[in-house]
Formats: sequence, C-alpha cells, structure tokens
Amino acid sequence: MRVFVSADIEGITGLTTWDQCGGPANARFDFSFARKMMAHDVNAAIRGARAAGASAVVVKDSHGNSKNLTADLLEGGAELVSGVGCGSIDGMMQGIDETFDACVLVGYHAKAGTPRGVMEHTMSGQVHRLWFNGQEIGEIGLSAGLAGRYGVPLVAVSSDAAGCAEARELVAGVATAAVKEGLGRYMARCLPPETTAPLIEAAVREGLERRTRIAPVRFDGPVQVKLEFNRAESADLCERLPGVRRLDGYTVCVDCEDFHAAHRAFRNLCIFGAEGVESLH
Repeated sequence: MRVFVSADIEGITGLTTWDQCGGPANARFDFSFARKMMAHDVNAAIRGARAAGASAVVVKDSHGNSKNLTADLLEGGAELVSGVGCGSIDGMMQGIDETFDACVLVGYHAKAGTPRGVMEHTMSGQVHRLWFNGQEIGEIGLSAGLAGRYGVPLVAVSSDAAGCAEARELVAGVATAAVKEGLGRYMARCLPPETTAPLIEAAVREGLERRTRIAPVRFDGPVQVKLEFNRAESADLCERLPGVRRLDGYTVCVDCEDFHAAHRAFRNLCIFGAEGVESLH
C-alpha cells in the first residue's frame, strides 16, 4: 500500500498565528518550534500509515516555499517532496499519481471565512470564497480533488476542529484528528503534543483501514471556477485575463476543461489578483 501525505502548517499542533509559521516577512520570529511541530505531526501520520500496512509513504511539504521539513526529520523511511517547482501542476499535492492507494492531509486549515477557523484562508489572503462547479471549497477540497483526479481517496485529515468538520462534510468516512479548537482566527485551545501524536496516528490508521469504502472526490468533466475576492481591485485585474468573466464587484469566473485546468486557473487568478502584494500561503 502506497500512501501520499500532504502537510501544511496552519493546522499543526500548537500553532495559532502566522508569526510562528516562517518566511522572510516573519524572520524576526523563531520558526524552529513550527518546524519541530510540523515534523511531529507528520511523523505521527507516518507511524499510523506504517501501522496500517503502508509499504511506502511519500510526504509533500506544502506550506509556502515547501522548505519547512527536512529529510532527516522524517521517520519510517518516508520520502520527501520539497522545494519550489515552477512547473508544478498539482500544487500542494505535487508528486501524487495513480500508483497511490490513499492520501492524508496533515496540518491543513479551514477555508476562508470559517468561524473559529485558526488562520483560516483559501490559498491567498485576497480570497473570500471559492466555488468549483457551484460547490464551495477550500484547500482541503482542492487537495482532495487533485487526489481524486487520480482515483486516490482522501482517508484522513489533521487540522483544527473547524478544518476537521469541513473535511467530514466533504468526504464521507474520512477520519479526522483535531489538534486544537479555535477561539478566534488567531487563538486556540491547543492539545499538547503527547496527546495529538496518538490522535493523528489513530486517525490515519483508521482511515487507511477503511480506504476501500471511501470514495475519491471527483470533479468530472468541465469545471467552472467562481472566485470572490476581498477587494474589488483584484477582480479589476483578473477580468483582463482571457476567458475570465466579471460577475459583480468582487467576483470573477472562468470555465475550464477539467479539474487540473481549473486548479491552475484558480492559482493564476490568486497570483494576478494579489498584484504582488501578498504571497501564497
């Protein structure tokens, strides 16, 4: 059994603000705790996968510049997909393909606008809401859809309580591990690492054991992307792009031939709409 693990950082044990999450803008803060906790949660997922019988585990570092984890931090012989790739077509799921039996999301967060979602957002701070074929989704949905395009089911998610609820609403049967409960966007009641590790390990093991009963998330056929920005200026910029239609002051849409094209279109709209002000998370 081959397992693909995608790891973000905002839903990791003990983290509540972007000051902790690294990057040049936050260089004055100590990033070592976030990296340690990210490895802590990912290793718990690896142990859960191995306990369920995984013969291979591949981990994608999916936060920011994808240089948060290092290979020496990973346990259990897991491989690491790291670094920035301009040709990346699968984004936070780069490296997944039809050879995998299941995927797991570690440290993910709730979609933009979710009440009490810790550091909630959808790819960019400019995004207010996102729909694919009329279904509102966030990064959990995007990653599940990318896996589903290869026929790979999402079987387990670790996040805050809000992100776990979002995953369960999206995927029937998915196992979840809530490592903290949001009290606001930048405040949470955090479980200790010695508690979250077995929670994540158990969720991954449980999800993998019932993987054949969990359907992949699929967006078959043409996909319409509808994106509502926080600023009218972002929609002003994006409506200049070929194929993009302006729906109202804040919202644009574009019709795409399939999910991969829709995912690329969404990321391009985020970049263009941000006007270089804000980097992707």
